[in-house]
Amino acid sequence: MSFKELNLTKPILNALIDLGIENPTTIQEKVFSEVMAGKDVCGIAQTGTGKTYAYLLPCLRQIVFSKEKNPQLIILVPTRELVIQVLEEVKKISKYMSLSSVGVFGGVNLKPQAAEVAQGADIIVGTPGRIVDLLASGFLKTKNIKKLVIDEFDEMLNLGFRAQIKVIFDRLPERRQNLLFSSTLNQEVENLMNTYFSNMIKIEATPVGTPLENISQSVFFITNFHTKINLLKKLLTENVEMNKVLVFVSTKHLADLVYEHLSKQFGSAIQVIHSNKSQNHRFGAVNQFEKGLCRVLIATDVIARGIDVADVSHVINFDLPSEKETYIHRIGRTGRKERKGISISFVVEKENEHLENIESMMNYSIPVQALPEDLEISDLIISEEEPKVFMKTIKFKKTNRTNVGPAFHQKSAKNSKVNVRRSREDEMKKKYGKAYRKKH
Repeated sequence: MSFKELNLTKPILNALIDLGIENPTTIQEKVFSEVMAGKDVCGIAQTGTGKTYAYLLPCLRQIVFSKEKNPQLIILVPTRELVIQVLEEVKKISKYMSLSSVGVFGGVNLKPQAAEVAQGADIIVGTPGRIVDLLASGFLKTKNIKKLVIDEFDEMLNLGFRAQIKVIFDRLPERRQNLLFSSTLNQEVENLMNTYFSNMIKIEATPVGTPLENISQSVFFITNFHTKINLLKKLLTENVEMNKVLVFVSTKHLADLVYEHLSKQFGSAIQVIHSNKSQNHRFGAVNQFEKGLCRVLIATDVIARGIDVADVSHVINFDLPSEKETYIHRIGRTGRKERKGISISFVVEKENEHLENIESMMNYSIPVQALPEDLEISDLIISEEEPKVFMKTIKFKKTNRTNVGPAFHQKSAKNSKVNVRRSREDEMKKKYGKAYRKKH
């Protein structure tokens, strides 16, 4: 099927022609008619399968020109990076349409974004926290909202946006169309769907958890951080086809540590992004990576959700994620749009259980590669790898000090006597009425 067979308008078709896109992906084709019919839809498709256009195309097809300043469509995404990415796609598709769109996110001054919203916009793309700010301040009016899109719904819940999402639900008109899109469908997503939405249609482009056929996966069993660094350096040095590599690490501290080691050898070809980096740094690093000016981008999972970069040659799981769904998100960054991709995971002994859970979910055993014979095996360990010593805590029973009297108390009558110096003369006088005198 081509886009011409879908019920799209000329302006949208012309924009797609400009982008060189002719045929819809599976999720785009399946979702289009259901959204056009006005149904609430939950679309499940792995990263890189075209989820953004799956909701943008029917939404833009149905949006109507309005002289009012109030928005008709709100798109919620989990990170500021994803706000920028989705906003760019909105502008590409609406290139020949008389529509205005605004992106809003936290971490920056509210006033400039509020001023943009107040000037009027048909489409608002934003993070939940900033949308709540705009609702609370009165800058965002919701009376004309016809559709609500929540992209990366599973990640919204992982990041703790449940409270903000509920506030947004309560402030939007009850008569609206709800569109949820996610890479995975876990129990928490199911529970929230059942709580807030009725008769929602689930559309899966690919069964959740199955590995993409065009991604080659492999595993190296390895001992520690420094040996991982040695292996990563060796792979980057000996494989020229590793020209756009996304390296996932578990924490911000480890991301900086990996960057510190790699940058000594590869210099400016290495970049790192995580939530402690400034917004300008993160946008700049992703832009360099996308343009091929940077060969390796080191990232944590939260920030990587905003990365939508074409032609990623390799995904390296420097640390294996504890959540099996996260693994699917990660490897989906390569092998996009029918291209081949490669995923390599470094697994230490404590991550074996995570690997088993991932393989069980995918119903697939990831091939194991032998370590190169000339790989330098390091004995050094970092603080995170030091054995944890657990000391037994001895709890002392506290004495009940309630209803306790003072430390000193009154003596009993028996013990309250004091020694008195006796006078023989006084005693005789008292007994005989006169003083006793001794005869000489």
